[in-house]
Amino acid sequence: MYGLLGLPWWGCILALLGMTYITILSVTIYLHRSQAHRAVDLHPAVSHFFRFWIWISTGMVTKEWAAIHRKHHAKVETPDDPHSPQVQGVWKVVLEGAEMYRKERGNKETMERYGHGTPDDWLEHNVYLRFGSMGIAIMLVADLLLFGTIGISIWAMQMMWIPFFAAGVINGIGHAFGYRNFESPDASRNITPIAFLLGGEELHNNHHTFATSAKFSVKWWEFDMGWLVIRVLQMFGLAHPKRVPPELASQPGKLAVDADTLKAVLTNRFQVMARYSKEVIFPVLQAERQRAGEAGSAMLSRMRTLMIRETSLLDAMGKQRLADALKHYRSLHVVYQFRMRLQQIWARGTATQKELIESLQEWCRQAENTGIEALREFVQHLKTYVPQQQSGAVA
Repeated sequence: MYGLLGLPWWGCILALLGMTYITILSVTIYLHRSQAHRAVDLHPAVSHFFRFWIWISTGMVTKEWAAIHRKHHAKVETPDDPHSPQVQGVWKVVLEGAEMYRKERGNKETMERYGHGTPDDWLEHNVYLRFGSMGIAIMLVADLLLFGTIGISIWAMQMMWIPFFAAGVINGIGHAFGYRNFESPDASRNITPIAFLLGGEELHNNHHTFATSAKFSVKWWEFDMGWLVIRVLQMFGLAHPKRVPPELASQPGKLAVDADTLKAVLTNRFQVMARYSKEVIFPVLQAERQRAGEAGSAMLSRMRTLMIRETSLLDAMGKQRLADALKHYRSLHVVYQFRMRLQQIWARGTATQKELIESLQEWCRQAENTGIEALREFVQHLKTYVPQQQSGAVA
């Protein structure tokens, strides 16, 4: 038995896991989804509990964390990104992520430009900022009292948990290994579809695609623990999610591209491109592999990722392999070019709605005339897209 609680060794382990998980939820729900992205409004009591817990379990300051994370999104995968594995190397970020965080929080320009809208009250200035290290000292004393001498080990694990898993694993592994639901213009990946260990942060590609969403899961087979907790808080009036990932809606029988089609495509462009990959590129690629000889099939087996990858993420070798395949296989060249042209439509920031509708209509007309069945069927589906009906509150 150890400390005032008199817990056995296994009870101490459970207590450690429980406390570290509260820290994880505080980071993902309060710091990340609520403060950095304004995706969910929390009741003041809940918000302050998370803020207090962050103070005693990590010593982190809300403004610093939010500012650094916002800068990460604004400058992702560039030399100005505070922690990009693509720039600094994945294992450097995994092992030194906490040091990168500490370095960036000393950047006054980052704090001033990206730290707006975070707590600026009496407690922030006179307690959390003024006595930054006192919080973790309070946690150390509490651990010693509750768990005895083993409390030192429990405290050490608490202090290591977020620096390693959040600053290291998510920022490092989450931009290097895993699967991608969407071709966002960065290297973000979902580490695992069951996002429990880190409260939902494992669904990193989903988050970078829909950064202002309070919900990180998008597929029916994905699980976001942080979203589950938010929903429970919402049941008791303690949380109000403001945004979730948009969904593609269809109107059966709709046969023409109009303003509704354009709005749906622009709002759901990442889902549209994911469907284009699944319904056009992959079937055409598979058909070419079946027609190709052994050597051709071997070359095409490497094209699945290259055909759908964001071009800015391809290295020189990848670009050359893609160019060689597109040169030798006409149907692949056609569907790839139509993919790029579709993306260019929503990249025309200065175009009027009328011009964009006409561009989308022309894209559909030319796509149907290619004679590629998969492309023709995709166009028929695209014409049925309409904006998702808004129900007011997030349900």
